[in-house]
This record gives sequence, C-alpha cells and structure tokens, in this order.
Amino acid sequence: MIKTVDLTKKYGDAFAIKSIDLNLDPGDLFGFIGPNGAGKTTTMRIIATLLEPSWGEAYVCDYSVHTSPKEIRRLVGYMPDFFGVYDDMTVVEYLEFFAASYRIGGETRRKRVNEMLDIVDLDFKRDAYANTLSRGQTQRLGLARTLLHDPQVLLLDEPLSGLDPRARIEMRNLLRKLGEMGKTVIVSSHILPELADVCNKIGIIDKGELKQNATKQEVIRMVRQHTVLVIEPALPEKMDEISGLLSDHALVQGCETGDGAVRVVLKSDAQDYSELPRLLIHNGIDLKSFREEELDLESAFMALTKGTSTRM
Repeated sequence: MIKTVDLTKKYGDAFAIKSIDLNLDPGDLFGFIGPNGAGKTTTMRIIATLLEPSWGEAYVCDYSVHTSPKEIRRLVGYMPDFFGVYDDMTVVEYLEFFAASYRIGGETRRKRVNEMLDIVDLDFKRDAYANTLSRGQTQRLGLARTLLHDPQVLLLDEPLSGLDPRARIEMRNLLRKLGEMGKTVIVSSHILPELADVCNKIGIIDKGELKQNATKQEVIRMVRQHTVLVIEPALPEKMDEISGLLSDHALVQGCETGDGAVRVVLKSDAQDYSELPRLLIHNGIDLKSFREEELDLESAFMALTKGTSTRM
C-alpha cells in the first residue's frame, strides 16, 4: 500500500530525511514518532506528492510519486498539523465546499458530509461557524475533510498536538476506528505514549534517519539488551533470601531489591529462565508474582534517539 525506497530529501548540504525505507500494508496504523524537526512532515509531504524527493522512490498503491502524482492524490488524504478554516462558513458548509472540490455532487455529497460528521462525532456542531470550534473539534473537522473522498491512505501530521486530555482520548478513538475501516494510516507525533496503544507498527525517526521500523514489541526488544525479571514474594521478608539464592546463578547478572520486589537482571545470552521460579519454590519461597519487566515505548524512544540503550 505504501512503500518507500532510499527516500531522501536534501537542502544544500543538510539532509531533511535520509534513506527512508517503509513498507506498509492495507490496514496498518503506523505511528511515526520523533522530535520536532526529525523529518516526519517531510516524509509525509513527499508521499502526499506535495514535495519532491532529492532521490529515492515512494509508492502508494504501486503508483510512483515521480510518474503518477494525480493518481496518488485521489488515493491519499493528507491532514497537516495546522490548517485554515473559513470564518464565514458553518461546519456543514465547510465540508460541502471541500466535497464539491472533490467533485462529489448532489445527494451523494450531502450523504457523504453527514457520514463524516457522524464518524468524527461533530453532528451537534453542524450549524456552528467553523472558527468557533475548539482545538479538538477543529482537528476532528480537519479529519472529516480528509476523509470526504474516501481515501485508501491517510497521512495525519500531529493530529494530537495541542489537544486537551479529553480531546486526545477522542482522537485516539477515531484513529482506532480508521484502522477498523481498513485504511492505511501514517500518524506522526512526538507525544510518545499517545500512539502506543493504537498503532500496530512504530517508526522512530531522529535527525532524518529512521532508527527503527517494526511492531511496538519488536522495537522494545531491539532496545533492551537484558531481560529483567520482577519477582514479588508472598512474604516481603523473603526478598533478601531470593536475592541470595539468585545472585550467583549462571543466568543472572545481578539483583536489586525495593518496593516489595526483587529485580533480577539476566545475562544477555539467557533465553530460558524457567528454572529460576522452580528453584525458589523448591527452597520454600511462595511467589506472589513472577514476570518480565516491561520497557515502555517512551523509554525505547529515548534510548534510540540518543544512540544509547537502557542500562537494563
């Protein structure tokens, strides 16, 4: 559905993006994460045919941005971070104006506008002037406008930016709905946790280079060098005993205790640690929980964009 090969944009001696390779399938919801100026918008604008690459290739539904920009524009809906609304138009008039620009006419246009208002939950504002909407409502209106021509691919540039907590929740729910509709979506953000639970794929970009491009779980595994176990005994006074039993084990690099649990750092080559809980139970230690410590997406991002890995 979306594929880029060695996609590069250069201004003078500076690279805005460098050798970006993406491959997204129908229905993928791709979280494009990076700090401001990392190259997210440049990449999306090239895919949307609004900017020409210096070299490399980008395809949308097998159409090349170099040779088939008109075909791609029919397939793509692009929502920039900030966009203008017309002061003298109501919400319905605004959407009908853009529907007409897509050559959607008559009863089909009215039906399509009503469908979009329902999807973004703005029907109650249909007769309000567009410039009176809140930031969150304006973002939803922009998304409705982007969906009018039923694009197969959506490029959403920072749709969560500047939203209050409630509006962010509403926008995340909308993103999930788009995934359920089978759209291929690239959504950019520097608000890391906001995308973790809605995207099935994650790309981390920094200084124009794509550091990682994988599922959320794969990105975290790439960053973590050591598995960390969190062991909670049924009796807190057993923590020192657990630490003593495991500290010198062949699979264990080190232990530390605190907050009612023992954190056990395994050696980098440790794969199967099933013998550890058996060892503890054999020594009469009842366990409340025994689990791997999760590394969140934000920690992975910080490690990758600094060029370092976490200490665990």
